[in-house]
Amino acid sequence: MSDLIEGYLGVTKEGRKSRLPAKLDYWQSATGLFLGLFMWGHMLFVSTILISKDFMYTVTKMFEGSFIFGDEHSKPIIVSISVFIVFMIFIIHAALALRKFPSSYKQYKIMKTHTVALNHDDTKLWFIQAYTGFAMFFLGSVHLYVIMTSADKIGPYGSADRMVSDWMWPLYLLLLLAVELHGSIGLYRLSVKWGWFDGKDAKATRKKLKKLKWAITVFFLVLGFTTLAAYIKIGLAHQDNYGERYHPTKVQSLHQTHAYTIQGALS
Repeated sequence: MSDLIEGYLGVTKEGRKSRLPAKLDYWQSATGLFLGLFMWGHMLFVSTILISKDFMYTVTKMFEGSFIFGDEHSKPIIVSISVFIVFMIFIIHAALALRKFPSSYKQYKIMKTHTVALNHDDTKLWFIQAYTGFAMFFLGSVHLYVIMTSADKIGPYGSADRMVSDWMWPLYLLLLLAVELHGSIGLYRLSVKWGWFDGKDAKATRKKLKKLKWAITVFFLVLGFTTLAAYIKIGLAHQDNYGERYHPTKVQSLHQTHAYTIQGALS
């Protein structure tokens, strides 16, 4: 019980000020920063499908260690292990963030009333971040578990099949909205909290950061919706061949040439 009091009130049973809340805040910020940057990198990775199926395939194989083992012997287990690590950081961040959530409906109503009365933009952003964080705990957990346990199915066809034939697109639509809003707000609030870009005029810097935050939000939402639409389009066209794995254009051409050669020889 004393640890709980120390964690929430910042005072030890001896009456001394505890450093635990500050340490927990630090780790919440550190894990949030990691996940926010990871989110941007992940969004850029999945959007490679907008360039071409071959390019998305190549990047996927690169994460599987193709530059060491070659395409034919790449190791999806590398992706599974990486996702497991991200999953653990995700859970730790969620657990640390729960400290800041209202512990009862009464506390929630008090905070909501004060937010409306104060009409403070950053407080409103905190509420959006709290709502989207709560949604992400469920949506993000499903996504990470699916990827972790089926890393070998990541690819132009496998990912598209998951969207359409496995009916995962509604989850990814909601997750896209939640993660982009939560992540961009979180990175903005981290910058303000720790004063990374304060400069000489902190107030002016905050206004610029807020504009940049919304610009980044719009950019990644547009990119995300476009990418989701691309996977759905591929998935719809690939429904009759569900489960088929994608092969690069060069490999497909070699297979076709080989088939034509055999067919010609037989005829």
